[in-house]
Amino acid sequence: MFNNSKIFVAGHRGLVGSAIARRLKREGYTNLICRTRDELDLTDQAAVEDFFRAARPEFVFLAAAEVGGILANSTRPAEFVTNNLLIQTNVIDGAWRWHVKKLLFLGSSCIYPRDAPQPIREEYLLTGPLEKTNASYAVAKIAGIRMVQSYRQQYGFDGICLMPTNLYGPNDNFDLDGGHVLPALIRKFHEAKLNDDEEVVLWGTGQPRREFLHVDDLADATVFLMKHYSADEIVNVGTGEDISILDLSLLVRDVVGCPSKIVHDLSKPDGTPRKLLDVSRLTSLGWKSRIGLREGIEQTYVAYANSPGAAQMRARQSA
Repeated sequence: MFNNSKIFVAGHRGLVGSAIARRLKREGYTNLICRTRDELDLTDQAAVEDFFRAARPEFVFLAAAEVGGILANSTRPAEFVTNNLLIQTNVIDGAWRWHVKKLLFLGSSCIYPRDAPQPIREEYLLTGPLEKTNASYAVAKIAGIRMVQSYRQQYGFDGICLMPTNLYGPNDNFDLDGGHVLPALIRKFHEAKLNDDEEVVLWGTGQPRREFLHVDDLADATVFLMKHYSADEIVNVGTGEDISILDLSLLVRDVVGCPSKIVHDLSKPDGTPRKLLDVSRLTSLGWKSRIGLREGIEQTYVAYANSPGAAQMRARQSA
């Protein structure tokens, strides 16, 4: 990519897309093409076709997706499978037909079997049953991977697929119903601190282990791989380290400065017991993460505490 190349960042307002856009701008790329959902509905094939015809991007970062935590995945599986399939199909096919030079597709670590050996290697894909709580999202992402690989195989289209681990950072979704575990914990402890709550409820046993990657690290990896990688094989993106949900909760509580006691709601699901990615393929290419978990949580908490949502809560508390 040259600094003046036309680069389409699909999903530029989301957690991942906004981080990619920030990274590209920081590296001097000046010709970013971004569209809001109101300006371009990626589930609308005709609209996507018109966009590619008019804008003619040269490179595409496909970060747009319907995403959410366990609750959202469990209660809205039809939306997760349908909307993601439509977005992927329209953008990947449009990129190929309108001669995009290279496309980067972002999948998810949930594509791997629930009980995959740990750490999870890329070749474990499709070797066992998926975690039921996010199977619809995972199936859609697996289809996206296969579509990119098929277009490379049949048409020689230069598409690459990245599988990031659990992400967090500024511009995350801190909604308690629709968000992922780390932003939800930040909000829970922040609100408990403001309300002087004695307890904070943690879903499940707290024993499952998860790996967390700051979204700015992911953005750095996407730009690195867009420049330096072109192959059929998917690439895991993570830190290579994990933490139990209970220990994560204790860390978030400490960062927030909340004295509340943690209690467990054992009626809620744990999800996959462990999910740690093997990142040896990525490190062999010359990239590794730089932002430590505590440092990243501290940055994310500052961003959340200064957000409009948190400010509204403070105003309600003082009213």
